[in-house]
Amino acid sequence: MAHSEGKPLLIKRYASRRLYNTETSDYVTLDDISGFIREGRDVQIVDLKSGDDLTRQYLLQIIAERESRGDNVLPTNVLTDLVRSYAEGAQTMVPDFLSASFDMLRDGQSKVMETMSNPMTTLPGFDQIKAQQEAFMKSMMGGWTGTSAPEAEGKEEPAKAEDSSELDTIKKQLAEMQDALKKMTK
Repeated sequence: MAHSEGKPLLIKRYASRRLYNTETSDYVTLDDISGFIREGRDVQIVDLKSGDDLTRQYLLQIIAERESRGDNVLPTNVLTDLVRSYAEGAQTMVPDFLSASFDMLRDGQSKVMETMSNPMTTLPGFDQIKAQQEAFMKSMMGGWTGTSAPEAEGKEEPAKAEDSSELDTIKKQLAEMQDALKKMTK
């Protein structure tokens, strides 16, 4: 779907009340519009003749239809509070509060999705295990790095001492893990 980032999808409402997608040049339904929104698109619905922005009216209609079908996202007490906010003149505070609440919800969802995409990063001790694996691989691959003799000259002794101390540390940790496993199986 070719569309400009940040620019809402323009839907025009004809006098017949049919909705026309200006990007694809075809008629759409409320379900189609709901689908565009779920895909992350912003939508603007305007009356073809008057140019009036009807977006809010149609978004409320989509929500009302979804709620009437049993897709109850909004609890009754929230709906009641919304009605009260109109009656009590709290329209100035409620939109800001709802907008901030949904922003926090979206941010929370994106952080959960990031964590879910790489669940290993949340395990306790993951960084330590990763560092140990890298040190082990480094010590094992030390002789296979493909370094030429002239580059390795003069650096060979410190590297071997460093590698052997890392290897000793890894061997010790492996022995400790094996002992712990033996104790667990007894």
